[in-house]
Amino acid sequence: MESLKGRDLLGLADLSGKEVRQLLDLAAALKAGKVSLRCPKVLGLLFRKASTRTRVSFSVAMYQLGGQVIDLNTNLTQVSRGEPTIDTARVLDRYLDILAIRTYGQEELETFANYAKIPVINALTDLEHPCQILADLLTVQEAFGKLDGITLTYLGDGNNVANSLLLGCALVGMNIRIATPSDYQPDGEIVEQAKKIAGDRTEVLLTADPERGVKGAHVLYTDVWASMGQEELAESRIPIFQPYQINEPLLRLADPEAIVLHCLPAHRDEEITDEVIEGTQSRVWDQAENRLHAQKALLASLLGAE
Repeated sequence: MESLKGRDLLGLADLSGKEVRQLLDLAAALKAGKVSLRCPKVLGLLFRKASTRTRVSFSVAMYQLGGQVIDLNTNLTQVSRGEPTIDTARVLDRYLDILAIRTYGQEELETFANYAKIPVINALTDLEHPCQILADLLTVQEAFGKLDGITLTYLGDGNNVANSLLLGCALVGMNIRIATPSDYQPDGEIVEQAKKIAGDRTEVLLTADPERGVKGAHVLYTDVWASMGQEELAESRIPIFQPYQINEPLLRLADPEAIVLHCLPAHRDEEITDEVIEGTQSRVWDQAENRLHAQKALLASLLGAE
């Protein structure tokens, strides 16, 4: 995919619907062993937030492409001593071929992209989680053989995952419903952007009624009720979000062939019951695996692997 070579991925709207589909097709081909790509480059991981799936999947993906990974632990670099972001960005640009950043503010990510010529990837910010949604869309495509016309309902906190799901689903022609308490809705600008992308083709629905959101949906999706950095709010949020828990009664309102997704880590019997995450309709572990394949496709495309 030459069209992506050298570009940044700061949010899903940096991609067109066609480019998302091309990435998913490449990811599926890589997963099936139909394509073999080599990319002996160096990926830097600059993570200010804890990570399991993102860190490991990016690392394994780069190794499998024949490249190397440098884990830029912020506690062991000058970043922890207050080195200006613009200085760090310009130095890393001289050493690395590509950089994935997992941080709090979108502004820091954008600063890196402005001062480094190498591709910069959003590996999670408080605003968006685009790499997660690429894996999610791959999982939906595997389950249903298509994306067009599929309805995905996200239940819970209108967080970074909800924001990126809005954009990702709109880009590929999926209906997207966000069921959240009225005070916990997704970012308003992203909602409007998703509606503009979707046009009249697909549904973009925000509702405070979980049953309305779930009725007839093909995919039920949830995330923790308190994101990283909000742990002190977790207990107080439980009664607010309890009606949005994915459980068997709620799942029965969805399409009979519906699948269940969770980006992990899961707080079992809070946002999702143990029965559902371990049930026959769960695709959570396929979803987690697909982080590897989606990100390998992304790295290969941004670096121009052959």
